[in-house]
Amino acid sequence: MVEVVVARMGVDSTSRAYVVILQEKDGDRVLPIWIGQPEAESIVMEMRHLRPSRPLTHDLCRSLIVGLGGTLRRVQVTRVEDNTYYAELHIVRDGELVQVDARPSDSIAIALRLQAPIFAAEELLTDEDTAPEDGEAPPAPPDASEFTAEQLKKYLEQLRPEDFGRFTP
Repeated sequence: MVEVVVARMGVDSTSRAYVVILQEKDGDRVLPIWIGQPEAESIVMEMRHLRPSRPLTHDLCRSLIVGLGGTLRRVQVTRVEDNTYYAELHIVRDGELVQVDARPSDSIAIALRLQAPIFAAEELLTDEDTAPEDGEAPPAPPDASEFTAEQLKKYLEQLRPEDFGRFTP
């Protein structure tokens, strides 16, 4: 397993699907993963420190892990089968490790909220970066204290692939 970080987000110009780009922590290899809009919104919200008035699903997961006395030790993106990526949450509670099967997009959103490291299987990383390049600054996000789901959706829809820059945790 290789430690990775969320390098940036993008939009696939052909499918209009969101792409999260994981990059090797101390290297150049990347792992692009196509994800759904709700997960993309959740990741972007956490990256930009936007707080909704009510907890989102990934905030609930964070609260459940912490409230039940657990610690998210790491997230692992383990494999891809039939164009579907698989991940695991490694949660420790009372000294016991529990591995929970999860989608990579959900796992990433939860890991960001709990400042847990993210790892990817060596064979999933590629030297070729086919993700959107860095570009100009994206449009300003909605005001974190007053935004609605519709405002966030509109904000994300207006972003162009070149609007996404590097994320530095």
